[in-house]
Amino acid sequence: MNKTIIHTDKAPAAIGAYSQAVRAGNTVYLSGQIPLVPESMTVITGGFAEQAHQVFKNLRSVAEAAGGSLNDIVKLNAYLTDLTHFAAFNEIMAQYFDAPYPARAAVGVASLPKDAQVEAEAVLVLREN
Repeated sequence: MNKTIIHTDKAPAAIGAYSQAVRAGNTVYLSGQIPLVPESMTVITGGFAEQAHQVFKNLRSVAEAAGGSLNDIVKLNAYLTDLTHFAAFNEIMAQYFDAPYPARAAVGVASLPKDAQVEAEAVLVLREN
């Protein structure tokens, strides 16, 4: 299997032993993004909404570096430290995707790296040329 590592300076650098994304064939696996500001590598200031927007901006940057867009995502997994933000997450996600939306899971978790409130990972399928 051939795999291509995807990296962009427009998204946060990996803070562990992983790549921002890996492409295998036309499928791209995007690693989880937390609301880090790429330039400072610090969590964005503000509450849940600001964090969710930053997560989608980071995912968009990685998707674009892979040659795709958020609308090429077929599966999204979201992790929230407080599921009372579920409705807000849906509203914010709808600002970044066009219908039909990708398949998705949203999971409540006890904690996330850097005390983030939200993280999302995705699988993207690039269009055939």
